[in-house]
Amino acid sequence: MNARELFDDAQRRLADAPREALGLEVEPRRILGIGRGPRITPVGSAWHLGVLLIGDDDVFATGEVLRSHAEVRRGYTAESQRRRAERSAAAFRGGFPEGMTVHVGWRMLDLSALARGEASAPLALHGGVLSVQWSASGGYMPLGRYLDERIALLTDPAPGA
Repeated sequence: MNARELFDDAQRRLADAPREALGLEVEPRRILGIGRGPRITPVGSAWHLGVLLIGDDDVFATGEVLRSHAEVRRGYTAESQRRRAERSAAAFRGGFPEGMTVHVGWRMLDLSALARGEASAPLALHGGVLSVQWSASGGYMPLGRYLDERIALLTDPAPGA
């Protein structure tokens, strides 16, 4: 099977599975010279399968995953915590409900590149087999097997998950 066929089959099997929101970072215009905080606005949804996001027409590599939360003032012990809270507040300002999972910084994959034998990370031909690199330092796994495992986890989660 080629990549497009594998993803079409995955979409069919995921039809009743929950989807997660895709967001796009927007720097709002200044009004009367006063800047407003950045927002993350909704641009669609996709099924989240590990390092991949499968949308209606496209496949994406995951980026940052966050939860939308209203802005609150807190003391942070680390700058990274403050930055993460600011990103969650930007999603809330952009219209995502409190607590919703939002994917930001995702990247569209070029499935036609795979048909030409080129990579579209994290997808590549590895040893002649269409494969996915399941983590930045991880090895490659055949894409069909990866999709089967991830779809099973999403459609039939373990008890208590």
